[in-house]
Amino acid sequence: MKLDYNILWVDDRIKERPFQKILQQTKVFLLDQYFKCNITEAEDFNQFKDFFSSATEFDIIITDYSLNEGTFGSQVIDFIRDSQHNFTEIFFYSANSDLKDIKLFSNNRITFFQLTGGDYKELETEILEVINQTIKKFQHIVSMRGMIIQETSSLDVSMSDLAIKVLKSDLINFIEKNPKIEFEKIAKGFFESIQKNASEKYKKAFSNKLSDVLKDDVIFNTGEKINIIGLFIDELIEKGFKLDKFTDDYKLSINKVRNNFAHAVLESDPDTGRQFFKRGDYTFDADSCKDIRKNILKHTTNIENLQSIIK
Repeated sequence: MKLDYNILWVDDRIKERPFQKILQQTKVFLLDQYFKCNITEAEDFNQFKDFFSSATEFDIIITDYSLNEGTFGSQVIDFIRDSQHNFTEIFFYSANSDLKDIKLFSNNRITFFQLTGGDYKELETEILEVINQTIKKFQHIVSMRGMIIQETSSLDVSMSDLAIKVLKSDLINFIEKNPKIEFEKIAKGFFESIQKNASEKYKKAFSNKLSDVLKDDVIFNTGEKINIIGLFIDELIEKGFKLDKFTDDYKLSINKVRNNFAHAVLESDPDTGRQFFKRGDYTFDADSCKDIRKNILKHTTNIENLQSIIK
């Protein structure tokens, strides 16, 4: 699990109103936790196998045990555990009150719910609780560190690509169509920033040659990539483009947080045994992880908006 939470839901009545309502509430719940919710709907066992065999990695599989008025739900579960040796979380349910002694290949990480009297609200509550438990497992402190480093590194790559597009010839056509964009002013501001923050690289910086700096990771570092994007956004806003100047917030909520996390130390509360990462006064826990997911999604959208303008 990263920022995408993928669900595969198997039920021959999945298109009916009660289930569609639960699907919608599930999406709302995950969005409130700042995950991108993707639900794949399958109506029979064969369709399930096709979806399961795709490249998507599912975080939970939900299935009706009495699928197509039979016990095909058990085939779904046994296929996952026995045939595929996959231990994805499984939630299965049934309105059939005659079910007794359900035999499965494995009961590991499997939850069963008996749907009685058409109480779909209770079914919804149980499903959301299991999903919440999977999130808590994901937010185990070591997993959280991996997610933050992975996702912020992906943002760094996007920011780097944008910065190079701004500085190199990729934008020639864009600038020709927008003659009021003062590209020289952007480039000048970029070099001024380097000159202030990398004194040991003055010779390269004052050459004012892009070829001298783009391959130098000390000069063309993450901070400078953010700066050049900021200068470009300033120019676009001045010329009438409707954009948010997000780079200052990006430095604080993405770059600084990532750097703090990279140097944080794993500690334990002596009274409760709770583990957490800490650097100085900053503590990384489940709440801060939620904020980090929120900021990653926000700045992913900001970057995509800027890329769409360039395209």
